[in-house]
Amino acid sequence: MKIDNNQLLRFTTAGSVDDGKSTLIGRLLFDSKSIFEDQIKAVENTSSKKGYEGIDLALFTDGLRDEREQGITIDVAYRYFTTPKRKFIIADTPGHIQYTRNMVTGASTANAAIILIDARHGVIEQTKRHAFIASLLHIPHVIVCVNKMDLVDYAEETYNQITKAFEEFSSKMVIKDFRVIPISALHGDNVVNRSENMSWYLGATLLHTLETLHISSDINKVDARFPVQTVIRPQRDGFLDYRAYAGRLPSGILRTGDEVTVLPSGFTSSIKSIQGPSGKLEEAVAPMSVAIELSDDIDVGRGDMIARSNNKPEASQDIEVMLCWLDDAAAGPRTKYTIMHTSNEQTAMIKEVIYKIDINTLGRINDDNELRMNDICKVRIRTTKPLMIDSYRENRNTGSIILIDNTTNETVAAGMIVS
Repeated sequence: MKIDNNQLLRFTTAGSVDDGKSTLIGRLLFDSKSIFEDQIKAVENTSSKKGYEGIDLALFTDGLRDEREQGITIDVAYRYFTTPKRKFIIADTPGHIQYTRNMVTGASTANAAIILIDARHGVIEQTKRHAFIASLLHIPHVIVCVNKMDLVDYAEETYNQITKAFEEFSSKMVIKDFRVIPISALHGDNVVNRSENMSWYLGATLLHTLETLHISSDINKVDARFPVQTVIRPQRDGFLDYRAYAGRLPSGILRTGDEVTVLPSGFTSSIKSIQGPSGKLEEAVAPMSVAIELSDDIDVGRGDMIARSNNKPEASQDIEVMLCWLDDAAAGPRTKYTIMHTSNEQTAMIKEVIYKIDINTLGRINDDNELRMNDICKVRIRTTKPLMIDSYRENRNTGSIILIDNTTNETVAAGMIVS
């Protein structure tokens, strides 16, 4: 398969504390020659001062550690590197269980997820939680790296046991593609270069896997959805020249002349013109930012949505959502929040907790209505006005929501619409 060397792969890393994420990313950057010489020299000097015989690879990615120790909040750290075959963005999230919520942020735009497992500990709760979040977010590729194989004498039996345990757990979820790679990030086994210590492993290295993954666009190209962000009213000689509606087309294609419906009002019209940054366009293709002028004078404002009349999203005030609770403070039904969905912002209430997920068994927990940090649950939300929605499975943009605490202005939950 021919790989486009201009193609960008976004991937997230996840793992429990001390599973070796920083060392793995450092090894990827170092062995792929993606680090400048002055950075290498600085890390070599720091490593020498700390008494290391070689380079402490974690220092390449732990530059933000001092900021964390000073109490500065670090949600997700993004790293960039390039190889001759592909460009990469890494979303590196903290490993502590209280930062599981950060994986939702880091993984929301990812094409792939790397989940680290310590070979000595095997599949633990955090592994299951990260795998389940990857499944919820419909990340196409999951790469399980069984790290620290050097500490179990590179034993094939250990690798096989962990692979079997992960396969049994993942069979309960929807993960399109996953691979399991035995590595030692510290010594470089199977990260960029093949391991001489694990000749029994016949699969690809981590970097080769990342370079050859097939990236399919997660943009829905069929369902045209245009959430209005603002109304443009240019004037000429003191009079209104025309009225257009600006925003970003998150999915589908809109063309001049298309019959469209404005939601939630239900009024219909046709597209008179489409304006892009460089002038008029015959069509707008996701994810372009454009301004649309309609043929009829319709009352349209921020939060409304323009869609083709023969292909409209559902307009609903009662929606069911798979919710990941992100806040330290617990919540329960009948609590009111601000819900944000595309350009729409309004008041919403958690009407009912339908069930919570037991992360170890993936079974349902009923009759527990209190939402606590890191809880993953299915809830029913009631909004003050209709939202124009699709299921998250069909459209990431119109199928996702966040909830904001009205008092603290903190984001307390992220959700994927299921109906």
